[in-house]
Amino acid sequence: RGRFPQKDLEALFPGMSADFTSENFSAAWYLIENHSTTSFDQLKTAVVNLKKQGNKKNEGSLAYVKGGLSTFFEAQDALSAIHQKLEADGTEKVEGSMTQKLENVLNRASNTADTLFQEVLGRKDKADSTRNALNVLQRFKFLFNLPLNIERNIQKGDYDVVINDYEKAKSLFGKTEVQVFKKYYAEVETRIEALRELLLDKLLETPSTLHDQKRYIRYLSDLHAPGDPAWQCIGAQHQWILQLMHNCKESYVKEQKGSNSLLHSPMLDLDSDVRPSPIGHLGQTASLKRGSSFQSGREDAWRYKAPQQVVFVEKLTKLVLSQLPNFWKLWISYVNGSLFSETAEKSGQMERSKKNARQRQNDFKKMIQEVMHSLVKLIRGALLPFSLREGETRQYGGWEMKSELSGQWLTHVIQTVRLSSESLTALEIPNDMLQIIQDLILDLRVRCIIVTLQHTAEDIKRLAEKEDWVVDNEGLTSLPSQFEQCIIHSLQSLKTVLDCKPGEASVFQQQKTQEDVCQLSIGIMQVFIDCLEQLSTKPDGDIDTAHLSVDVSSPDLFGSIHEDSILSSEQRLLIALSNCRYLERHTFLNIAEHFEKHGFQGAEKITQVSMESLKELDQRLFEMYIEFKADPIVGSLEPGIYAGYFDWKDCLVPAGVRNYLKEALVNIIAVHAEVFTISKDLVPRVMARVVEAVSEELSRLMQCVSSFSKNGALQARLEICALRDTVAIYLTPESNSSFKQALEALPHLSSGTDKKLLEELLNKFKSSMHLQLTCFQASSSAMMKT
Repeated sequence: RGRFPQKDLEALFPGMSADFTSENFSAAWYLIENHSTTSFDQLKTAVVNLKKQGNKKNEGSLAYVKGGLSTFFEAQDALSAIHQKLEADGTEKVEGSMTQKLENVLNRASNTADTLFQEVLGRKDKADSTRNALNVLQRFKFLFNLPLNIERNIQKGDYDVVINDYEKAKSLFGKTEVQVFKKYYAEVETRIEALRELLLDKLLETPSTLHDQKRYIRYLSDLHAPGDPAWQCIGAQHQWILQLMHNCKESYVKEQKGSNSLLHSPMLDLDSDVRPSPIGHLGQTASLKRGSSFQSGREDAWRYKAPQQVVFVEKLTKLVLSQLPNFWKLWISYVNGSLFSETAEKSGQMERSKKNARQRQNDFKKMIQEVMHSLVKLIRGALLPFSLREGETRQYGGWEMKSELSGQWLTHVIQTVRLSSESLTALEIPNDMLQIIQDLILDLRVRCIIVTLQHTAEDIKRLAEKEDWVVDNEGLTSLPSQFEQCIIHSLQSLKTVLDCKPGEASVFQQQKTQEDVCQLSIGIMQVFIDCLEQLSTKPDGDIDTAHLSVDVSSPDLFGSIHEDSILSSEQRLLIALSNCRYLERHTFLNIAEHFEKHGFQGAEKITQVSMESLKELDQRLFEMYIEFKADPIVGSLEPGIYAGYFDWKDCLVPAGVRNYLKEALVNIIAVHAEVFTISKDLVPRVMARVVEAVSEELSRLMQCVSSFSKNGALQARLEICALRDTVAIYLTPESNSSFKQALEALPHLSSGTDKKLLEELLNKFKSSMHLQLTCFQASSSAMMKT
């Protein structure tokens, strides 16, 4: 009322002031709520339009009634006439109800019709029923034929067709309430359940290809199989690989023991060739060439079949590499969901698969680690049984270890395991899962080095049997060269073992390995030193060879060495000394360089200890030779001096050097000739030591004389000076001192006549012994160079 003026409201709602009904109020409120912004004139125009529309509707309804009014009246008149007629006739003419007669007539007509047309109508109903049934069969024949079609397609292997038909039937009849449809759909479900079991059996069947595994997993997924078929397949493949590995070991252990031949079951017959070509090639290329005089008996082993352990490792690694890649790829497909179709319908399955994979990562990691542990332990059981725990020997070992594999076969095994490791790394398997293989490779490398060095020591020990005592122009036999070649070939055979492949650690990273290798290397050197000592000190009767090659420029003056003559102990000592000298100055240094070149730790210690041991042997052999040669000469001096009851106090005027000294010089010359014939380089050392021994003895004898006569002193001085001047180029401080002491023990020459006589006698001695003394002069240049 406050919004619109009173007169406007009365104009819109007549009688408002007199009787303001609820209808007027609702209309007014409607205007206020919905047309509060509309002007009054516009509202009046709208009211006029609404009234006109209402009048038109009323006029239309009235016109419709007017047009049918005559028909209505005619019907009313007819009904009234019938009613009046029935009332006029009454009920006395018809028994019962007025319509009873009509009912009876109709019933008789119906019975007559039934009698006449019952059979026809029955046949018609039956035909209609049959027709309806055929229509149903024709319309739903897909469902009714589906059980049989499923069986046929399963037999043919058309699983895709079965799955498509099942999906169609499920979408059409999965929720039907029609009993016949429910019955046939139940038959379909029964056959689909049997198909699920069949596919699961095929999925878990081994061996199987990765393609088939993925196909069966996809089928089971499309059939909504319960559980997780993909994970079941992964578990079955894991157990299959483990079983393969252990069966492989058992078959080769039986073959080795000779109790059964190698089983060619489908599980193991992955390849008819159990030993690939590298082994055959190894037999042709990896044998050691150690010179004509050094042929190890173990070289013949390359011509025979490879050891069972080596063949087993080849087969085992090949087996793992044939199975593990598909196993790993199956897991990757399981993780990324690629086992299922890439459609929106399957996206839920893919997400569930990825979720399951994330939850089972640790379980799969344990599977891979178990396979790796089994692989490594089976190899250890065959090659490194001592590295297994006590309880693991029966499961992973069982091999008959009559003799350990040689270094060459271990090198081949290392190469095989390395190639396997590289292949597994290429699958992008995490490094932490493959670390155990790297540990195995490291242990095999260390063992290969140890075994190779041990076998090298055995080979070097047998070098003594190969010594032919043929001496070259430098006084050497082939023994030092054979020794050096043996070491070099041994180290060369270890080159691939010592070299570190990507991801491998150095074999010398552990202190114990360094110490063991160092001790073995020292042991090898010591074995050869012992071999030299054994050869040089062997009794004459044990020497088989009987020829000695000498330098043609060194004539055999005294006939002490002839072809086809047995070598004396002294000659063998000289040859050994010559070899020792060469070893010290050349061979050991060359070997030390090779040790350093191949990365051996402690090469300096090896060289130092070996040099010390060699020098000790050299000194012992030298002392033995000097004892053999110098002692007889020294022993002959005193009897020679006093032969014929010679007395220093009572002797004639000297007429020359006496025979005992000439005989001693001849013996010294014989030593010179013997040493010179074998090794010129040893002459200065031997001669100097012999002269020391003779001069020392001569000094002792002179000092033991109580007194000399004039002639005795002159005779003694003559002989001492003759000996000293003859061996002057071999004098040492010790021998000079001995000669000096011997001369000091004599009375001094007082007269010039005595000095002149002494000089004349010395010249006479040198002239008469010129030919014999030439050897000392000829070697002077060599002495000075040395």
